[in-house]
Amino acid sequence: MNSLFFGGVHPGGHKELSAAVPLTAMALPAQAAVLLRQHIGAPCQPLVAVGDAVRVGQKIGDGGGLCVPVHAPVSGVVEAIEDRPHPGGGTCPAIIIKNDFLDTPDPHLQPYSHPEFLSPEELASIIREAGIVGMGGAAFPTDVKARTGMSLADTVILNACECEPYITADDMLLRTRPGDVLRGLELIARILLPSRVVIAVEDNKAQAAAEVKDHLKDFPSMELLVLPTRYPQGAEKQLIQAVTGRQVPSGGLPKDVGCAVFNAATAAAVCRAVYEGMPAIERIVTVTGEGVKQPRNLVVRMGVSFLEVIAAAGGLTDDVWKVLSGGPMMGVAQGDLSVPVTKSTNAIVCLSSAQNGESANPVCIRCGRCLEVCPMRLEPLYLYRYSNAGELGALRRLHLMDCIECGCCAYACPGKLPLVEGFRAGKRALKEGAK
Repeated sequence: MNSLFFGGVHPGGHKELSAAVPLTAMALPAQAAVLLRQHIGAPCQPLVAVGDAVRVGQKIGDGGGLCVPVHAPVSGVVEAIEDRPHPGGGTCPAIIIKNDFLDTPDPHLQPYSHPEFLSPEELASIIREAGIVGMGGAAFPTDVKARTGMSLADTVILNACECEPYITADDMLLRTRPGDVLRGLELIARILLPSRVVIAVEDNKAQAAAEVKDHLKDFPSMELLVLPTRYPQGAEKQLIQAVTGRQVPSGGLPKDVGCAVFNAATAAAVCRAVYEGMPAIERIVTVTGEGVKQPRNLVVRMGVSFLEVIAAAGGLTDDVWKVLSGGPMMGVAQGDLSVPVTKSTNAIVCLSSAQNGESANPVCIRCGRCLEVCPMRLEPLYLYRYSNAGELGALRRLHLMDCIECGCCAYACPGKLPLVEGFRAGKRALKEGAK
């Protein structure tokens, strides 16, 4: 079934900047700053001390509750445990490792020779110990999502839509390592035992779709669904509607409509954890935009600074205007390029002054375009007004917490209002009010 979700926009893709360049591995950094908060939930506590020797893949941070561990991306010595800037804003404690460039693996890491005999609970535990989270940007612990979907999800969807402009990390992953993605998806499906497993790809990724289709002969229980390109189709609730026709209710979760959605990079990480014994210590990052000299996709270890990743793509142009963690629709502008790559860093987008769409005097002209494009059927105009006024009761009544911060309203707004920033401020106020 292929259904249309309400709203959405068709921004320019700009994916050709990085999609045609071969995938390359970035050189190892002299230092890695491993943030102790790389997922939704409680931050990790350090398991090592300054002066300790660590090896690649060694668990160096963990915690209780909604938490998954972090691991050493390089071997070497812990130089410091100190606050470092976070891509999402603010600062966060980080374990700073001085690289010895030996890349010595942790001897405790071993592949599972017969994963077909692992139980669903054992697979979920392996995923948790590997520190795997939603690597499309959400960063929700994957083992928790899998466990909560047991016996509830009849449909598992692999999200390979990658609908944000500029980003091609998942596209490159499917073009170069489709077998890893499908094997990881197969392991996830063995936890959830769904009746349907769907790989969803947008039709602007023809080569990726062809690679998946070619590999599906080894995975007969899976199906490929090529969807018309539309933003924000990669958003969980919109993708569920596009694939199944089901609509997640306000305040609800995918499991409430019998679905579970996992990102392509997340599935590949699951494959590596089980078949190689290696936790989540690296990922593909798209470094692109008109503000970087050599756009490309790089395999990057966690903890490498944005500045080093950008340097591996030729460095910034003289006309760079803004550097984002993530895409231009949902990404976060960075004020400090020493910020390290995390598990959810799928892209570093460097925009030039030609892409500056901001206005010095943003104003609402009451055209209603934001209402037409909001995929959640919200009322952005009024949410923005009440967010600025601090009217928490009105924000609850208008379901601000259902906003997925996709940026469709801001993209469509001729008055160039900073709508998403206003909604984020309103959400923070609601959470503080709840406390």
